[in-house]
Amino acid sequence: MGCLTGRPWVGVQYFSTTRTGGVSTAPWDSLNLGQHVGDDPQAVEDNRARVRQCLPSAPRWLDQVHGSEVWDADRASSASPPRADAAVTTQPGRVLAIMTADCLPVVMADRAGQVLGMAHAGWRGLAAGVLENTLAAMRQRMPGASLWRAWIGPAISQAHFEVGREVYEAFVSLDPRLEMFFAADGSRDRWHADLPGIAHHRLFHAGVQQIECSGACTYEDAERFFSYRRASQTGRQATLAWLGTSASDLP
Repeated sequence: MGCLTGRPWVGVQYFSTTRTGGVSTAPWDSLNLGQHVGDDPQAVEDNRARVRQCLPSAPRWLDQVHGSEVWDADRASSASPPRADAAVTTQPGRVLAIMTADCLPVVMADRAGQVLGMAHAGWRGLAAGVLENTLAAMRQRMPGASLWRAWIGPAISQAHFEVGREVYEAFVSLDPRLEMFFAADGSRDRWHADLPGIAHHRLFHAGVQQIECSGACTYEDAERFFSYRRASQTGRQATLAWLGTSASDLP
């Protein structure tokens, strides 16, 4: 099973899966983890079982809706995934999971690895404040925590994310400084948006001191990643993270 991760992180283990190492057939080949994309349900279960072998506990999946709701993953879980686009935990070994196929997966934690947060940030959720809401929930859970850190996982790059005025206005109307992350493509009312750059900007201004971006583009790297913009019928990779000190758990 392929994976992508960033620099070592005290008290936090995290990685993003790639599309390789599973059993799904085209166009979901091969490690598709999404149950909602038309793939054979048994193949998805087999793929999730493969990922589960690399984790200390079963992942807490979300019903992601491109919003800004944050779920407390330490509450009793129900049979169905909660409708939210972010989750937080203070329990070691509790695995948070975000599925993506161009949107941003963002991992956040404090310096001491006492509280963990994860967010699914498409443009709608990013504009609605899902990152700031996640950080606020983490601060509420651990008021004494300090020196926040974040990792922005694989997502679509600016060169391939063409948007219209709706997306442009959603950001620039709230913060004119965000105009620097939109490059006009020469046609009227069309831009290329830098979602990782916007996320970095908003995390920094929310008080996150250390921010790392994977730099991986889901659209460009067809061998490693699923991309909805590249092919609307496709799978989903996942970014998974948990509090813990042993790097031996990583795949």
